[in-house]
Amino acid sequence: MPHSHLPRGRFAHALAVLGLLLAGCGNIPLGAQPTPQPIILIATPTPGAAEAPAQAPTEAPATPPPAPAEEAPAPTATPAEEAPAADSQPTASAPAQPILARVQARGRLLCGTNADLPGFGFYDQVRDRWFGFDVDFCRAVAAAIFGDATKVEFVALDTSGPRERFAAVREGRVDVLFRNTTWTLGRNISGLAFGPTTFHDGQTFMVRVADNITTLEDLDGRTICVARGTTSEQNLVEDFAARGITFTLQLYDDENQLYPAYDNGECDAVTSDSSQLASKRQTLTTPDDHVILGDRISREPLGPVIPRDDNQWLDVVSWTVFATIYAEELRVDQNNVDRMRETSTDPRVRRLLGLEGEFGEGLGLPNDFAYQIIRQVGNYGDIYNRNLGPSTPFNLDRGPNKAWNLGAGGVLASPPFR
Repeated sequence: MPHSHLPRGRFAHALAVLGLLLAGCGNIPLGAQPTPQPIILIATPTPGAAEAPAQAPTEAPATPPPAPAEEAPAPTATPAEEAPAADSQPTASAPAQPILARVQARGRLLCGTNADLPGFGFYDQVRDRWFGFDVDFCRAVAAAIFGDATKVEFVALDTSGPRERFAAVREGRVDVLFRNTTWTLGRNISGLAFGPTTFHDGQTFMVRVADNITTLEDLDGRTICVARGTTSEQNLVEDFAARGITFTLQLYDDENQLYPAYDNGECDAVTSDSSQLASKRQTLTTPDDHVILGDRISREPLGPVIPRDDNQWLDVVSWTVFATIYAEELRVDQNNVDRMRETSTDPRVRRLLGLEGEFGEGLGLPNDFAYQIIRQVGNYGDIYNRNLGPSTPFNLDRGPNKAWNLGAGGVLASPPFR
């Protein structure tokens, strides 16, 4: 079948097969669009920053699985149009046509994401499928607009080079970016708008067990690898200056160079968001030889990015995210959403699922947009557990990424649907 022609980057090691069954969605209601479930993770060549950009395949509509435990057939993919090269600076503004109208006319969503960060955004070349936490939020937006979570085309983006993520957003080469991206003031005033935080993270360090590094002070005099031009670089320089910790800064153009360099011993530590380190640790030659420090030097609110000055589109993206969070607050999930839709008398649930009010219509969406999101992709907990939870290789503790009313320390909250 046609497949995404992702440019070949350098391999740090042979293709790694993580041979691990991840958690399924449970019993998907009959007629629901199945959410793809990872079975294996293949370490594919990472997109080369200097190579010509190419976009990823479009997912074709899926059909209901013959049984809940079986994976739906892999979709037929069609190559996307070649995207024009762009530098990392703001250039042309996005087209004047409202983004929602443009997406509806096109018949599919263009969603920028990571192709090489297992758990968050990952392209499996073997099955020609995309998986991950951020990837599922792309599908959620498609479900909200079209009632079909498969009407999305994934575009692999980087932090620098011709596929730089923010240039792709500003120039309209993607409609929305879900790619472990931190919301900052500087980015917000440079032509970008941010939706609700989907993952509350913090920056820390990965080091070798053999080096006996257990605190930030143990990094004094060490060489630290970081991706150039990222918030991780800025945080490292500013925080260590304030602490009086001296170090040698080793910069790499993007994550595709960063982790192979660390794995090859070019630095004593690598720094990024803790979630990214947990993902990339699994791709190292010997993951058990490395440990992630518990100390954090920043707070990193990660979430969707769109062009500025399209309030309707910002509402669509924001309320898509809120729908997943509010559903978990109300204990509506992918397994029980059809039953809740038929039997619930709770007005909050009925408004969420489009049975009362015309809130979807006010956004330019079907009134049952949230129902379609939950039925086809799941609530926030479904998405998290499927990609990052206890049955995955990452087993990331949810920490603050819990609904405010479902666990100590949770900060996720949605404005009410009323």
